[in-house]
Amino acid sequence: MIIRYATFKDSAKIAEIYNFYVVNTAATFEETPVSSEEISSRITKVQDANLPWIVALKDDAIVGYAYATKWKERSAYRFSVESTIYLSSQAQGKGLGTQLYKALLVKLKSHGINNVIGGITLPNPASVALHEKLQMRKVAHFPQVGFKFGKWLDVGYWQLNLRD
Repeated sequence: MIIRYATFKDSAKIAEIYNFYVVNTAATFEETPVSSEEISSRITKVQDANLPWIVALKDDAIVGYAYATKWKERSAYRFSVESTIYLSSQAQGKGLGTQLYKALLVKLKSHGINNVIGGITLPNPASVALHEKLQMRKVAHFPQVGFKFGKWLDVGYWQLNLRD
């Protein structure tokens, strides 16, 4: 697997991967598919904040992506980010998520980031296992904060301090 920084040329494939989750799962609380132009705009926003957006390629095809955004806008939060990772539905369960997430964490540490926070719609045993495999620990649980597909959904947050 090759991991590299995302470019605007990747936007259509990233949108395709993400929209699977938008339409078929509660993993994201987004309810309307996003365009490749919207993904390009999001990549720009992440990169303009000097944060990484990376993609994973297998046999020259993008099979996943990961990035980080500011945790909050206030300046005192500047060393904390929220992580996001998605794999194509065909790439799940092969260890690619672990490799991709580890690469993101290395890049974040090199950017001087102190805390990485990952939000997970619950229940989601696979995502919980991934975060905990990377030594992230559960720090919060918000019951019924999202509503998608006609039901209320919980969100948990996992945190990793990169300076430990």
